[in-house]
Amino acid sequence: MTIPVGDGRPTTSTRDVATLRHALAERLHRVLRADAIPEVALVGGPSGAGLSSETVLFDVTYRRDGEQHVDHYVLRLPPPRDAYPLFPHYDLERQATVMRLVRERSNVPVPAIPWFEADEAILGVPFMVMERVDGVVVSDMPPYVFGGWLVDASPSDRERVEAGMVRALAGIHGIEATAVDTGFLEFGTPGDTPLRRHVANQWAYYEWISADAGARFPLIERAFAQLDATWPDEGPAVISWGDARLANVLFRDFEPVAVLDWGAAALAPREVDLGWCLFFHQYFQRVAERYGYPGLPELLQPDRVVAAYEKATGHRVRDLDWYLLYAELRQALTSIRVSSRAVHFGERDRPDDPQDLIIDRQHLEEVVQ
Repeated sequence: MTIPVGDGRPTTSTRDVATLRHALAERLHRVLRADAIPEVALVGGPSGAGLSSETVLFDVTYRRDGEQHVDHYVLRLPPPRDAYPLFPHYDLERQATVMRLVRERSNVPVPAIPWFEADEAILGVPFMVMERVDGVVVSDMPPYVFGGWLVDASPSDRERVEAGMVRALAGIHGIEATAVDTGFLEFGTPGDTPLRRHVANQWAYYEWISADAGARFPLIERAFAQLDATWPDEGPAVISWGDARLANVLFRDFEPVAVLDWGAAALAPREVDLGWCLFFHQYFQRVAERYGYPGLPELLQPDRVVAAYEKATGHRVRDLDWYLLYAELRQALTSIRVSSRAVHFGERDRPDDPQDLIIDRQHLEEVVQ
């Protein structure tokens, strides 16, 4: 989960690590009811896990009632305002609430959240702390299709990874909850259905990034228009993970042990998560082939994943092509912001054509009419 300095990863943080450590120690003294100020050791971070919220791994050594303890945690906090954040808002309380809900109502492996802290006086921003889970991550930078434990795994073990993803999605989507339980996941954007509001929220994000970039993106606007003109047969809305991809899961012995990164959680049709999961692997596979790597073309094949999901849930997946395009549009929007951040930090030149900020622009042009 932590990328060492000097690996070519883009700039994602301007935060002072030493300041974090001291402030955490002071706060943990009270939270853990320790006999004295505990010792906080940062294992890694800040890192731009997912290139959005920051992740810091840390260990806490302390005594309580004379007994020695060592706890292992993960700190999640919004990026500093001067780090050119990917998104206009970071609602960590929303993330903590949905993670607790999924953990309580399902068998999906979600890390425990010992506490969420809204008081900005402590670290300068709200933050949440998760219990740390031992496992291996499927790398997204560089993408796992270039090499690593998943590429080296046997076909049968990769099948276990794929089956675990399907189980996680089925478990999240199968949670029984009332409108009161899930009301906090509704977007406050216009629309008469959760999917309409979900897409409207992405349009609002587009307006934000385009205003900041000082440019409009006709390709993006055509994609929105195409989605509107071919609106799908919406299924019932469920709790949607929002960032359902392999890189957001910790695995142990090829089984998922922690489902992470809930910043995009919402109410939406099941196909939003399915489309995102399948699109992202297809996207990485295209990148691998572009650079002459074989990748993992047999992994997460749509027909097989859909069949397994339908068997696990009894839900008939519908209009998947629409959701794949929607996933590609969502990733294109984020990629504009990622590219703009690289320009901001001097890691790439500003292109003459703003649409060249769209990563994988060529493929989006192929699928947008």
